[in-house]
Amino acid sequence: MNNTAKAVKKIVIVGGGTAGWMTAAALGHVFRGSDVRIDLIESEDIGTVGVGEATIPEILKFNAMLGIHEADFLRATKATFKLGIEFIGWTKDGERYFHPFGVYGTDMEGISFHHFWLKARAQGHDIALSDFCLAWQAGVKGRFAHPAGPPNAPLGTLSYAYHFDAVLYARFLRQYAEAHGVHRHQGKVTEVKQNGNNGNIRAVRIEDGREFAGDLFVDCTGFYGLLIEKTLQAGYDDWSHWLPCNSAVAVPSERDPAAPGLRPYTTATTRTAGWQWNIPLQHRTGNGYVYCNAYISDDEAAGTLLSNLDGKPLADVRQLRFTTGKRKQVWKNNCIAIGLSSGFLEPLESTSIHLIQSAITKLINLFPASADGTVSRGVFNRLIDQEFSTIRNFLILHYNVTERTGMPFWDHVRTMDVPDFLTDKRALFEHSGRIYREENEIFTEPSWLAVFTGQGVMPRQYHPIANVLGAEENLDRLQAIKSAIMQTANAMPDHGEYVARMIAAK
Repeated sequence: MNNTAKAVKKIVIVGGGTAGWMTAAALGHVFRGSDVRIDLIESEDIGTVGVGEATIPEILKFNAMLGIHEADFLRATKATFKLGIEFIGWTKDGERYFHPFGVYGTDMEGISFHHFWLKARAQGHDIALSDFCLAWQAGVKGRFAHPAGPPNAPLGTLSYAYHFDAVLYARFLRQYAEAHGVHRHQGKVTEVKQNGNNGNIRAVRIEDGREFAGDLFVDCTGFYGLLIEKTLQAGYDDWSHWLPCNSAVAVPSERDPAAPGLRPYTTATTRTAGWQWNIPLQHRTGNGYVYCNAYISDDEAAGTLLSNLDGKPLADVRQLRFTTGKRKQVWKNNCIAIGLSSGFLEPLESTSIHLIQSAITKLINLFPASADGTVSRGVFNRLIDQEFSTIRNFLILHYNVTERTGMPFWDHVRTMDVPDFLTDKRALFEHSGRIYREENEIFTEPSWLAVFTGQGVMPRQYHPIANVLGAEENLDRLQAIKSAIMQTANAMPDHGEYVARMIAAK
């Protein structure tokens, strides 16, 4: 064993925002009571993107790791619960479907539930897949409850995430991180100093002349990539030929006072050159239009967004530019990029905050035994590459599988070449209804099933094991499952009232 290698004792995080403070909170937590020092440098003169408000269920693991009480989190971030995403117009205008958190029905005879649903359809029964989705049946009624009961009971299959104010979340985590020993410094980095022998970052200097030396640096400087790109020149894989949206306009709005309740799901609605998000929080609604500026002007995009709000805008429209893709090396030398500095995938499936969380988790699991970090770096980069690529492929599916015609943007994405992974995934599903989860991809079988079937991709066959049930027995089981789901959804409390009770509890 080599005991001469220098251990990591000083970690410097450059940049705050959601990425910086999630990283600081997590590292502060795991290194509490140790001799590892963590410094975070942020400048109030540099704005943060701060529009990421919708998440996926993995966020529960992050908050749980930190020991955050859910009611405290809901109060601090104005959060609501999220059961999935409703996609409006993605096949064609007037059609909609739901991508749920959780499952459809219950698996039987050792195979996935949807094969028994396909069997019933093949026998002429027009039963909607959404009838077997508790997340949607609760969501459309504006209801929510925490998962409970045995895993095969309807409420036991439910999964959820949150909508929250990302700026408030960063503020909440700043308090947490500082309470766990993280040292915050206000100032703009004006110089990055490197080791002349190996190119590693040695220290950063801020405008007041203070220097912060470190063994490991975390770049949370957003799209700018001060350390990972401007200094270390990690390079960038541009994926805009598959995901051509390169712009967004965003604005918060008042919650519609006439709305029947607090909706527990996100909506993603197609527009001429992209799509619009709508995210309900306790105190307002988050809105944005993601688009390709080759097909629509910025002014027209802003006008489209403003004309499709549920309530009065609460601020000026913010303009964002991005290039979809990722750094060729997210961890280079002794610097790790986390958040927008590592890459960007549009928020269609609410993965932006998840990618921050995932990188933090991988960093903790692969934390280098020495400042060199060569072995950990290689594994980390490979895993990050896999995760970005599998999410990218899932996003491409939404655009490519559509019947929208007569609009240049949609004609382009409908007819473009797609990665072989996606071609093979679709071919397998169309042939036999099978969905195989590869490389620990974040999206599970129900997720792919939701988008495939929701956008009109239907299998030619179902699994032959479904034939162990006769037609009548199969239909009886489906009806029993549907009835149990409907009864459970109807018994769940109103989402808004549920949130109000939680934040009022002490």
